Amino acid sequence: MGTLYLVRHGQASFGAEDYDQLSELGGKQSVRLGEYFARKGIAFDALIAGTLNRHKQTLQGVLQGMNHQGEHLSWDGLNEYDADAVIATVHPGKLAKPDSPEAYRHHFRLLRDGLTQWMAGAVAPRGMPSYRDFVSGVAGALDHVRANHYGQKVLIVTSGGPIATAVGHVLRTPFETTIDLNLRIRNSSITEFAFTPKRHMLVGYNAIPHLEDPQYEQWVTYS
Repeated sequence: MGTLYLVRHGQASFGAEDYDQLSELGGKQSVRLGEYFARKGIAFDALIAGTLNRHKQTLQGVLQGMNHQGEHLSWDGLNEYDADAVIATVHPGKLAKPDSPEAYRHHFRLLRDGLTQWMAGAVAPRGMPSYRDFVSGVAGALDHVRANHYGQKVLIVTSGGPIATAVGHVLRTPFETTIDLNLRIRNSSITEFAFTPKRHMLVGYNAIPHLEDPQYEQWVTYS
């Protein structure tokens, strides 16, 4: 049996001109997660990450917290979908940056609607693959882990969309459930699978044991 840890990146820069950068808190979350792995005596035989800046920065923070260095495999099939492109399929014109609770709710209502239609094949967001191809990119990473790392511990750093897609792929959930999983996943959270050469089995989802102490209550984020 092997163990796969899927980690969502630390808090990025939601609402900023460049979302694909960890915030100061996102960096702290990543280091804290690495410290947790080190304290638990968890060492990884293989490191894999998407190619986005927030993925690489999160992995660097985790390794810093573990006081460890290591090369990782870059896997572009673990990159996130383009939320702006998804929203543009259901909202004409550029959506203003959310600056209030209602604006944030409106943003995520549009995102949910766009994701539903993209998954169903009803829309084709500009510059994005079909949902079938998106799933194939995530499933390909899972296949790689099973084929090459049986009996080992593997860390994948990616985004909420690929993690929810991985869970949905393994559990064969409907689109609506996959979207629900996606929109509630927390920054730097751990999703754990056990795996054999034939299949993955979900052990835990969206866990933040490294942030459970009350002093880290304000470190729990979703963006």
